[in-house]
Amino acid sequence: MLDKVEIKIKAGDGGDGIVAFHREKFVPMGGPSGGDGGNGGDVIIQAAPGLDTLRVFKRKRFFRAADGENGSGSRKHGKRGVDLVITVPPGTMVALKTSGAIIADLVEPGQQVVIARGGKGGWGNARFASPSNQAPRIAHKGEPGEEKSIVLELKLIADVGIIGFPNVGKSSLLAAASAARPEIADYPFTTREPVLGVVNVGGKSFVLAEIPGLIEDAHLGRGLGHDFLRHAARTRVFIHLLDGTSAS
Repeated sequence: MLDKVEIKIKAGDGGDGIVAFHREKFVPMGGPSGGDGGNGGDVIIQAAPGLDTLRVFKRKRFFRAADGENGSGSRKHGKRGVDLVITVPPGTMVALKTSGAIIADLVEPGQQVVIARGGKGGWGNARFASPSNQAPRIAHKGEPGEEKSIVLELKLIADVGIIGFPNVGKSSLLAAASAARPEIADYPFTTREPVLGVVNVGGKSFVLAEIPGLIEDAHLGRGLGHDFLRHAARTRVFIHLLDGTSAS
């Protein structure tokens, strides 16, 4: 599982407005007819059902929305750039890399946030016509879209979490209670990332998660400390599993 990643995003640039004049038979000097450029597309991050990892971002780290089209003659405006929708698992937090400020916490499937706005399209010369300037020869360029470096951090959403010291049987309990098949071995830290399973009881179901081993000073980052705490944050109920064979 990849549960924390940094990516760069770029909204689309606005299209340029143009300088053009109306041309028609028997009308040699028509008025200004330059159209506006289209706005650039936005970058949107959306929580999508069925996703449970950020692995798709392991190889691709830069995402860009489409630019707006330039304007044209006859007051034709350029098309708006197509928005880019980036899908992430429910439970993903979005933060700015520079300040660490949290922009959004996408908990529910379908929840979304516009993370970068597209640039506005530039005005064509038709916008600048006035009684004192009936043939303007100026137009605006489109504005650049927003560009940001952001951090995506996944915190799993589970109903019940199994916690405890390494090698006390968390994986065995998960395998016995659900269809999940975690790695089981007789050494510490067999599980290095959370494993989810669905448990069916009396016609109802809930999500059971095995969370990597909890050790003393986990909050200081020891062992898998920060990884453990990240995924424990949203869990509703904990099963603290103890090793009953221990002499102490």
